[in-house]
Amino acid sequence: MKDIRTMDITRIKGEKITEEEDMVIVEYPFTIFINDEELITLLCSPSSLKYLAVGFIFSEGLINSYADITGIKLDEEEGIAHIYIDDINKLSEEFRGKRTITSGCGKGTIFYNVVDSFKSKRIRNPMAVEIERIKGLIREFSRRSDLFLNTGGAHSCALCHDDEIIIFKEDIGRHNALDKVFGEALVDGLDTRDKIVLSSGRISSEMLIKVAKRQVPMVVSRAAPTSLAIEIAEELGITLIGFARGERMNIYTNFTIHE
Repeated sequence: MKDIRTMDITRIKGEKITEEEDMVIVEYPFTIFINDEELITLLCSPSSLKYLAVGFIFSEGLINSYADITGIKLDEEEGIAHIYIDDINKLSEEFRGKRTITSGCGKGTIFYNVVDSFKSKRIRNPMAVEIERIKGLIREFSRRSDLFLNTGGAHSCALCHDDEIIIFKEDIGRHNALDKVFGEALVDGLDTRDKIVLSSGRISSEMLIKVAKRQVPMVVSRAAPTSLAIEIAEELGITLIGFARGERMNIYTNFTIHE
């Protein structure tokens, strides 16, 4: 399915009024079922849906690896994913976890117990910040944001290794974009422990925890982090960089600068 629709609008520029076509981003309800029981409906962009489903259930602690999934059935026309996992007893325990309303787009729901997130293995050797490398990655990241450039309504996330963006995803929600990135990494068996995550959106605590669960040592955003995200990053040894735009960036936690 397409992420963009063309719609008729009335455009006003100064004294000029015109009837035109405009491109708008598609908002798509996507319902995930686990072992034929409804888990959640995400409001998302209708691309990379398998990766979104896999990334979301991993982020919520329902699986430990892609191998835990015994089957996936996608119905894009109906907006449904059926995911099958053998260990129903363990899964039931997770469903009874703490339910929290997040600060994300669309009041996303997460099921983890926040306290447990601090038990993630701390990164002992933070990645050195190579300033020119970060600038180059952010420039490439911005150039790839076709959905945002066409509609102004999307967030982007990417996974990088060395000087290369290896996974890039866009979505109406920043959480969804990140889950799509991690979902593809999980399906493809990529080790994320030596990678960098790039984001166009605010880095809040739940975004930071998703990153921590994949043991990513560095997060770089074009936007701001929240105070709790900074505290968690400091606690877990993650290098957190915000406002990475053009020639500037703010480094908040766990950094050594490598020119």
